[in-house]
Amino acid sequence: MPPPGVTTVYVVENETTYLAFPDQPHSIVIHGGGYAVTQLSALTWLNDVRLVYWGDLDTHGFTILDRLRRAFPHTRSILMDRSTLLEHRGQWVKEDTPTHQPLGTLTPDEADVYDNLVDGEFGPNVRLEQERVRFHLLEDALNELR
Repeated sequence: MPPPGVTTVYVVENETTYLAFPDQPHSIVIHGGGYAVTQLSALTWLNDVRLVYWGDLDTHGFTILDRLRRAFPHTRSILMDRSTLLEHRGQWVKEDTPTHQPLGTLTPDEADVYDNLVDGEFGPNVRLEQERVRFHLLEDALNELR
């Protein structure tokens, strides 16, 4: 059973984003800690809330999303799309050790971005860390979810 009054849970990949995440009514934010997100599978009450994931726009961010969706298929992502990536071209950094593995739970749009990252369509080892995404875009995405 979810905590009283909680209808939405946001899972974010890193501590900076966790600490800066804006207050949302009837919501909590969980710092997923990258691949440690798999430990959330023990929280079966997450099946009873709207679950939203926001990670880095890189191959590992999509892999983490896939792992979370394996436990909670209803997980939705925000700001992990082509337009967010391209809008922040000046904020890209290099992903040190990209991964490439089949990710069966991604939506078609997510899979397209993931495949393009793997194939180097945007350039070699492109990475957009979530804390580099403009804050107003997070606020816009959250407003759309309400």
